[in-house]
Amino acid sequence: MTKHDINVLGKENAFDLISKQWMLVTAGEEGKYNTMTASWGGIGWLWNKPVAFLFIRPERYTHEFIEANDRLTLSFFAEEYRKALQICGSKSGRDTDKAKEAGITPVALESGAVTFGEARMTLDCRKLFKVDMKAANFVDKEVFTRWYNENPGGGLHSVYVVEIENVYTK
Repeated sequence: MTKHDINVLGKENAFDLISKQWMLVTAGEEGKYNTMTASWGGIGWLWNKPVAFLFIRPERYTHEFIEANDRLTLSFFAEEYRKALQICGSKSGRDTDKAKEAGITPVALESGAVTFGEARMTLDCRKLFKVDMKAANFVDKEVFTRWYNENPGGGLHSVYVVEIENVYTK
């Protein structure tokens, strides 16, 4: 993997990158980490820093690793890895070695964060902020009803803002 300046992200369509291509959110360190597929989040500029924001339900095993670590990675893959991303989004790391089952290779970055050798791009991030969603904070009650009452899948998400400190590409 090659380390790049943050400006390499300017060549990407952030909407497609997360919503259509999906990403793996990975927290922990080599030998003790977990990863999950995510398609909610964004990339932007906040507090004079390049940031990403992501939404993780507290029931997800990866949530424990995000809480216990200061760093995490967001990894993006070519379309040929769609099945691997589906495995990482449908299985629990509590019960299986998702990377092995998905056929992807964990790699430790210089920061100690974990990515995967097959990723076409990885954002190496440091946590800046976290807040837990609350039902009372939804201004648009239809959004709350649609995503949390009609489609229950666990509790309300934790929202994380992370600084993108390094960008790696294959």
